[in-house]
Amino acid sequence: MARKSEVPSAYYGEPRKFDPTFRGPVYNRGCTDVLCCVLFIIVIFSYIALGIVAWIHGDPRKVIYPTDSTGQFCGQKGTPNAKKAILFYFNILQCASPSVLINLQCPTTQMCVSKCPDRFATYTDMQIMDSFNKSHWNYYKQFCKPGFNNPKKSVAQVLRDEDCPSMIVPSRPFLQRCFPDFMTRNGTLTVANKTAFKDALDTARSVTELKDAANGITGILEAKEVGMKIVEDYTSSWYWIVIGLVLALVISLIFILMLRFTAGFLLWFIIIAVILLVAYGIWHCYWEFTYLRETPEVDVTISNIGFQMDLHVYLQLSQTWLIFLVTLGLTEASIVIMLIFLRKRVRIAIALLKEGSKAISYITSALFYPIITFVLLAICISYWAMTAVFLASSGDAVYKVTSPLHNCKYTNLTCSPENFNRTNITKQCPGAQCLFAFYGGESLYHRYIFILELCNLLVFLWLVNFIIALGQCTIAGAFASYYWAQKKPADIPPCPVFSSFARALRYHTGSLAFGSLILAVVQLMRVILEYLDHKLKGAHNVLARFLLCCLKCCFWCLERFIRFINRNAYIMIAIYGKNFCTSAREAFYLFMRNVVRVAVLDKVTDFLLFLGKLLIAGSVGVIAFLLFTRKIPIIQDEVPVLNYYCVPLLTVIFGSYLIAHSFFSIYAMCVDTLFLCFCEDLERNDGTPAKPFLMSPGLKRILGRPEQSPKRHVDKII
Repeated sequence: MARKSEVPSAYYGEPRKFDPTFRGPVYNRGCTDVLCCVLFIIVIFSYIALGIVAWIHGDPRKVIYPTDSTGQFCGQKGTPNAKKAILFYFNILQCASPSVLINLQCPTTQMCVSKCPDRFATYTDMQIMDSFNKSHWNYYKQFCKPGFNNPKKSVAQVLRDEDCPSMIVPSRPFLQRCFPDFMTRNGTLTVANKTAFKDALDTARSVTELKDAANGITGILEAKEVGMKIVEDYTSSWYWIVIGLVLALVISLIFILMLRFTAGFLLWFIIIAVILLVAYGIWHCYWEFTYLRETPEVDVTISNIGFQMDLHVYLQLSQTWLIFLVTLGLTEASIVIMLIFLRKRVRIAIALLKEGSKAISYITSALFYPIITFVLLAICISYWAMTAVFLASSGDAVYKVTSPLHNCKYTNLTCSPENFNRTNITKQCPGAQCLFAFYGGESLYHRYIFILELCNLLVFLWLVNFIIALGQCTIAGAFASYYWAQKKPADIPPCPVFSSFARALRYHTGSLAFGSLILAVVQLMRVILEYLDHKLKGAHNVLARFLLCCLKCCFWCLERFIRFINRNAYIMIAIYGKNFCTSAREAFYLFMRNVVRVAVLDKVTDFLLFLGKLLIAGSVGVIAFLLFTRKIPIIQDEVPVLNYYCVPLLTVIFGSYLIAHSFFSIYAMCVDTLFLCFCEDLERNDGTPAKPFLMSPGLKRILGRPEQSPKRHVDKII
């Protein structure tokens, strides 16, 4: 048996034993973290069972369609309400806020109608006009309970039995519900050009009472109007958006191909181009700032105008451009300072990127792996969304007692509409009704729906992180086989990506699931903290807010650290085939022994790749800006006129960044793998004929003379 050599672990960890015959990823390996693998498989089957149970009990119609006071869906085909898709509230003044309306818990009769009322009218006015013209009753009764056809019934009795609404106001449908048609004229809130109206008891009421009853509805309607304009912009500009995204795809592919042959030149070009691009932004912001500052009556600040739906308003303020100017100036200064102080590291990082380009040229199939990740993530997200919807709609219809009397002891108690009229509630509380309130239940399943929703979220995060981990391990195994090949490309195994994928899935599902579970638990804690922070926003407990902020910061740092550990642990798993804990520990100790190189060199490569993504997104963004603002004379007549050109513009920029990120993420994983193998190579070998370096000649030149000892090599790099 060959005697294994022993190398001290410098400053961290016990002495590591190296196999002198090691020449690349271990192919004869066994399954790792079997217990976690079994648990992961059980959880997947349980997740499928949860989806089936949710599908059996859930009904998405409860989310899609509004429900009237009898528990019937509005607008559902095959029912009497098939042509009545809008929910109407008998007395909207009893509703406290829009949130109450949307949650269907407003203490008034709710009925499905085919259209919302378009005029002011009261039941008393209708009775007076009915003796002259029957059309008034024919119009009014469509907002009364089905089957009621007695316009002579007294107002008091109608209001007591809630056969008809006491009044109707001009409304329009929103979220499939009738809301008052608010409009602002000369700063005054009106409904159908009126600021006041009378109810059925001939009491003068103000439009502001409707506004108070539907607090915030005007903002919601404005948001709806903005949303409609955004949809209109997408509808008219989708063709140009697709062209912009295709352009980003082509530019990304060209960059990847050019990096193979001109990595050094192209990376320096990226650096200079980003600096010039930001410098142009600084000049443009300064020009706009000086122009607006010299313009009279534009010294208004952002705080003076508050929040505005029309984003163009902010671009007319000099303060807005000053903020842009300072932001871009700090960004430019940061980039220049980093390049000045890290210029040597930048050259080394460029050498690593050159090596990465060469590796990708031999393993081009790695560029298409993001498609597999995208498909798996799409399936996972779709299943989670469907399960969440079915779980949220799993409740049964719950009916509550509502009464116009404030001292009724039965108010808000659960009731049954079938036998409600046989109880003595209506005798003790005249006018009380058994109305639909919400969906819920008292069974064991219904009591634990919230817990099941959390489990659904946890498993979803686990699966998403597992899919990402599988991709990282697959790519790492493929590029590790390139690095450790003595003769490139002759010694690179055939189909390296497929072989690495099969090894990761067959032997290391448990290890990948273990690392993904740790990250998923931390992410779930962050979601819970965000939920608590949202709930405590209106609280005045400064200590609680401070502690919550500290916890959010700590868990954010913890998530970033675990991501870093997991990523490098997966690389070690792909190379050596060990379990997660061992791989994570060895990767951590390896990086701690090369802490300066990790802290600076590795992040410099990430920074360069980020600049590349920024340049692609920025270049396409500039072209899209000139296009959507109709500043390209050749095609300006073909470009549609938009309400908010920033919406398709931001879509193109964000989509371009994601496309560039999908390609450059393969580059980043390739560089990280080569970098870790580079550190391992330094510790395993010393450049002698007995232990030659397996790195490329380019990386050898970075090291210096190959006959130097590993300690001096490390010192020289650091």
